[in-house]
Amino acid sequence: MPAGSFGPRLQATTGYLSGRFGVSRRDTHEMLATLFQVEMGLGSVLAQEQRLSNALAEPVREAQDFVRQQPAVNVDETSWQEENQLCWLWVGSTPAVTVFQLHRTRGHEGVKRLIGADYAGIVGSDRWSAYNWLDEQQRQLCWSHLGRDFQALVDRGGDSALLGQPLLVQVEKMFSLWHQVQDGALARPAFQEAMQSVRREVESLLEIGLLAVKHAKTKATCGNILKYKEALWTFVDQEGVEPTNNAAERALRRPVIWRRRSFGTQSEAGSRFVERIQTAVTSLRQQHQNVLDFWIQACSSSFWCTDPPSWLSSV
Repeated sequence: MPAGSFGPRLQATTGYLSGRFGVSRRDTHEMLATLFQVEMGLGSVLAQEQRLSNALAEPVREAQDFVRQQPAVNVDETSWQEENQLCWLWVGSTPAVTVFQLHRTRGHEGVKRLIGADYAGIVGSDRWSAYNWLDEQQRQLCWSHLGRDFQALVDRGGDSALLGQPLLVQVEKMFSLWHQVQDGALARPAFQEAMQSVRREVESLLEIGLLAVKHAKTKATCGNILKYKEALWTFVDQEGVEPTNNAAERALRRPVIWRRRSFGTQSEAGSRFVERIQTAVTSLRQQHQNVLDFWIQACSSSFWCTDPPSWLSSV
């Protein structure tokens, strides 16, 4: 007989309540007793979470390897606390799988640990310096961020506003063309042709801002964008690349709520639980798989020492 007082279904259900829905351990204890007549101490609630975390370790490693082999990945990060130490929760998002990792760095080492130092695909991101080790041809800067930067120029007034307004017009034009491509109303060759004028206008306006506008912040913004101007247009030439980093930002919303609710994690084991649960929930929902059923299979495999399930069989 396997060791332990609780079986795979109860292990998965306990982790599902806390990891998927954010139920506190005390409330999980009460819900198990009220709904299922299961008496489980608070320490046992934590133990079941860790058993689920261990059961998901191999599927999560498989997901990490999968993401590192994809032709494009969107990457972002958010702050986290582990034992009162500042950490960063990194996310790598692809259409089929999304992975999370906690590291005590927001620098380039965090990106390399997430996607691999030898990653050969395209990385969608904001302009944070941690991504500057990548070649420009390997990057796609987020146009949602750029739109906010250009709106800030308008809000600044004066010459900055005169520069920001036509830049926003080009952003709107770009997204209109992109949505037509997504809807199938515009073929990619026609899209690439139409984007040539957008590219010329945006780069010309940024050069004007760098040379002719007196406001220091505006000049700095224009210079910074122009420094990586090749990374503005990767999505035009490369299929499968998104012009925004919205996928990674959406993936971080649930962990951000977790962080605000729990103030981070209190141990390395707790951080691994967060990584694995968030990877599992997000990836399984992307694939329209039943999260609880998969977790029960994973716990059963761990329980009986058999091969863990794979969420990549249908990808």
